[in-house]
Amino acid sequence: MADDLTHVHLSGPQIRALAQPLRLRLLGQLRWAGPATATGLAAQLGTNTGATSYHLRQLAEVGLVIEEERPGSGRQRWWRAAHDMSSFRRSYYEGDPEATAAADWLETEQVNRLVELARNWRRAMPAEPEAWQEAAEISDYMLHLGAAQTEALLREIEQVIDRHRRLGLDDPAPDARPVALYVAGLPRVTDAEAGA
Repeated sequence: MADDLTHVHLSGPQIRALAQPLRLRLLGQLRWAGPATATGLAAQLGTNTGATSYHLRQLAEVGLVIEEERPGSGRQRWWRAAHDMSSFRRSYYEGDPEATAAADWLETEQVNRLVELARNWRRAMPAEPEAWQEAAEISDYMLHLGAAQTEALLREIEQVIDRHRRLGLDDPAPDARPVALYVAGLPRVTDAEAGA
């Protein structure tokens, strides 16, 4: 059986450290691809080793990445993500304007990343196997729920996701590949209500 998903509720220092483009990319790459050296990460992300090393140390200072001992690796330092996933709620940062600004930035980056993934998929889809063309989808559902009902729905969805995550680790399919699954439960707000 696969290990339990490790999860961190981002503290103020953690979310402030993560609200930097390269740090966010580094943590994401370590979560997707597993442990790596600064040199390897720099090559994968198209940056330089010095900047990569610096930002890995910043992430390590707040406990988001961990240096991993590797026998025979010489002077190469290996890094891994300390957790499989992280979460945050705005209420965590009341009275901390820098952490609140970092949360705003991260939420914007999540939306931008979803748009980028969807665009990339749309471009690549014609060359993808038919099974993947049929399996991948974006759906929207309009529900009429209260705040507590919405939160209960999202927690139930998380349980389903975790069950499938474990299945993918314990019994991977022959065509298994990383799949980004975004879940959002947002009250519908018009442009006028949002002040746009």
